[in-house]
Amino acid sequence: MKILIVEDDLEAAAYLTKALNEAGMVTDHASDGDIGFYMATENSYDVMVIDRMLPKRDGLSIVSALREKSIDTPVLILSALGQVDDRVTGLRAGGDDYLPKPYSFSELLARVEVLGRRKGTRDNDTVYRVGELELDRLAHEVHRGGQKILLQPREFRLLEYLMKHAGQVVTRTMLLENVWDYHFDPQTNVIDVHISRLRSKIERDFDTPLLHTVRGAGYILKAES
Repeated sequence: MKILIVEDDLEAAAYLTKALNEAGMVTDHASDGDIGFYMATENSYDVMVIDRMLPKRDGLSIVSALREKSIDTPVLILSALGQVDDRVTGLRAGGDDYLPKPYSFSELLARVEVLGRRKGTRDNDTVYRVGELELDRLAHEVHRGGQKILLQPREFRLLEYLMKHAGQVVTRTMLLENVWDYHFDPQTNVIDVHISRLRSKIERDFDTPLLHTVRGAGYILKAES
């Protein structure tokens, strides 16, 4: 996922950037409200993490202005103001979630992952393409380079999810919850087995790998340039 962090505390921003990058996410950072609003309107992000109290332009006004421009990217608001009324104000301004400071990074990461899934990009697409790999959701068929690839139902669902999030690191938790409907880690190698089988089928007889393992983070489906 690609995340925009709008945070004027440079030490806090550096910590958050490092931690999210280690979780396999791509991050941009803006140090004040004006820069944050510009980056939010000029670039595409999966989730925005915006501090409420910022110089030049406060976080809530950023969120409100984004919603007025029909930019519906999920926003997690961070704030030292954590009372119920403060949270309600933040959500009514257009925020999707509100996390009081100080926060646990594990909780922030979980909330970012949920918001990223909620965005549901490309849900209306019937055909996904990554390089020469093509998945037709309606016909329930997969082709690469004109060659039909036969997949088992679970393999098809796994590939569909990976193609829907092409170019993004997909974590084991995301796969467990969205492909296997597990909301806990059953401590099995089910993902590794299916990834291995899927990789064999979509890459066999082809020179260019598409399905990559990101050590310690998850997997990413992308066509190398």
